[in-house]
Amino acid sequence: MGFDRRGFLAAGMAAAGGALARPVFGEWQPSPRYPDPAIKILDPSFATYRLNLAKVERLGTGFRWCEGPVWFGDGRFLLWSDIPNNRILKWEEETGAISVFRKPSHNANGNTRDRQGRLLTCEHDTRRVTRTELDGTITVIADRHEGKPLNSPNDVVVKSDGTIWFTDPSYGHLQGFRPEPKTGDHVYRYNPASGELTAVADSLDKPNGLAFSPDERVLYIGDNGAPHHLLAFDVENDARLTGGRVLALSTPEHPDGLKTDGEGRIYASYSGGVQVLAPSGGLIGEINLPGAVNFTFGAPDGNTLFITTDTAVWAAVLNTKGA
Repeated sequence: MGFDRRGFLAAGMAAAGGALARPVFGEWQPSPRYPDPAIKILDPSFATYRLNLAKVERLGTGFRWCEGPVWFGDGRFLLWSDIPNNRILKWEEETGAISVFRKPSHNANGNTRDRQGRLLTCEHDTRRVTRTELDGTITVIADRHEGKPLNSPNDVVVKSDGTIWFTDPSYGHLQGFRPEPKTGDHVYRYNPASGELTAVADSLDKPNGLAFSPDERVLYIGDNGAPHHLLAFDVENDARLTGGRVLALSTPEHPDGLKTDGEGRIYASYSGGVQVLAPSGGLIGEINLPGAVNFTFGAPDGNTLFITTDTAVWAAVLNTKGA
């Protein structure tokens, strides 16, 4: 994997682009045995996807609130948002070094890449979704709908046709303030070809995490309103959502991060880590970690789940690849 514990660096007082101070790892200790008990098999169908000689590793700690991890395979590095510290951080696979990628980040939250490999970022402070061009300049993708400012874009995914889908709940408390709602708590679809921004879901309470099924016929959305729901919407004509059924599962308390793997299993955050669900919604496994989480698949083989919790970043190698 290339993880070098000697290079694990964490948050400190550093200027943008500089190396950060070594972390104090606190009470957490890596498992002394294999298989790692933090990766739990709750249904026999998950057994083949847990690697018995892999552990959950902590790559760095000492942050304030980590979100939005995104893997750059061509550069062999991971980016993620440290929201209250107003920065995006970078972990390099070959050295294990952590540095500041961007500061200020405008209290960035969710990140992903588009079909051309460019970074897409949801910014709370500026209430917008941006794209970082290959030359480093920043383009605003969306900051208004029907003439009104967005609320606080949270999570973003890109469909294979290049369209950009993101959630826009009316909370942005992670950066110290709660913005006055300007639009409804919607899920949006942006078409780069036409420049059209469309609300595709407008009946949710607090939409958060997003993930497409591998065939892109279903969009999963985490609704953090009361009660917490993990919803499955059918995608019609590549542009319209219908349905919105609640999956029959042991619903996560806080369905923030969402991802799917190549076989259609759903990975959903909850207060104790990551829950792994069958496509039908049945709970089959867990990766237990402290705090709320977000995650992404990455590494050269695509089978490492990089996980952000409140104050730390982790990695768990699985016997499956992200969709």
